[in-house]
Formats: sequence, structure tokens, C-alpha cells
Amino acid sequence: MQPFLLIAAAHFLALLSPGPDFFLIARTSLASGWRAASAACLGIALANGVFIVTAFAGVAVLQPGSQLFIALQLAGCGYLLYLGVLFIRHAGKSALTVSASNRTSEPGLPITTWRRAACMGFLSGILNPKNALFYASLAAMLTGPHASVGWKLVYGSWMFSIVLLWDLLIAALIGNPAVLRRFARALPWLERISGAVLIALALGVIAALWLR
Repeated sequence: MQPFLLIAAAHFLALLSPGPDFFLIARTSLASGWRAASAACLGIALANGVFIVTAFAGVAVLQPGSQLFIALQLAGCGYLLYLGVLFIRHAGKSALTVSASNRTSEPGLPITTWRRAACMGFLSGILNPKNALFYASLAAMLTGPHASVGWKLVYGSWMFSIVLLWDLLIAALIGNPAVLRRFARALPWLERISGAVLIALALGVIAALWLR
């Protein structure tokens, strides 16, 4: 259970730091309302699902303990270290100033608008190379019993669900100026904590490989 908690925590903390997906959801929510933003959230989650399946399927063909598997683990640790340092160095430098003046409240959302928002969300997620590297990094850290098909289904289902639910929560709350201001104040510490956890996770895996 401990490996699951560590990886789940690293995955969730990484979601807290705003990136292209976050700003797409924010813009869509403020410009077209929650329903359109929910379509973008679904597209982003599906893109993450593609990376999750690809990452876990790729690791499944590697034999634990092999040189290729260890190299993939070390590459994943290097990327997590890079992300952690990046989060800490740039903590508090993300701009969250968005205007709600253009927001429209439509009782019904045209299906074309919903589809367009979903496609934009999918493209935002699938064209972000960091998503592929991040999930490959996490998948490469699964060893022993936690590398079984059953556990991968648990990890994959959890990650997909958390991405979708978190993005839907952002879409619902982002139009509230008070919520946006509070998130902006807490963001520097969230980014620092996220960076520290990612660095600790990477160093833990490196230490385990060194002591093997």
C-alpha cells in the first residue's frame, strides 16, 4: 500500500501546479461556462488515459531487474528530479489573473461547442510531452507485486479518475473570484510542496536501486 500512496500523492501534487491544461480549463470556464469547461476536462482526462495505458503497456514488456528496466527507472527519476526543481524554482511565478467579464451563461450548450471544447482539451493533453514523460516516470517505478496487471489497473483507474475529478472541480470553482484569489495565494507553497515530494520520491527510488 505504501508504494501506491507515494505514487498517488506524487501524481496528485503534480496536478496542483497550473499548466497548459489548467489555463485551458480556466479560459473555457470563464468564457463559455461550466458545461463547456467540463467537455475540455473530459478531453484532457482521455489524453491522460492514453498516456497511462501506453506507459503501463510499455513497462509491461520490460523485465524487472534488466538493464533496460533500470535505465528507464533512472530516466524517470531524473525527470521527476527535474520537475521537482522546476516547481521549487518557479514557485509563485504562475500568473492566475483572468477576467470574468467575457463569461456567458447559456441555459443550453450547443453540441458543436461541447465537441469543440472536448477536442481542445484532448489536444492540450496529448500534445504536452511532459504528460508522456511523467506517466512513463511513474510507471517505471512500479516493481515487484505492484507491477502486476491488477495493480496497474488500480493505478490507471485512480489516475484517470483523479485527473477528471480535479479538472471538473477547477472548472466549477474557477469562475469564483474569491476562490481564484485564495488559490493564487496558496500556489507558491503548493508548488514548493509538490517539488519536494517529487524530489523525495525520485531519491527514494535511486536509493533503493543503489542498495539492491
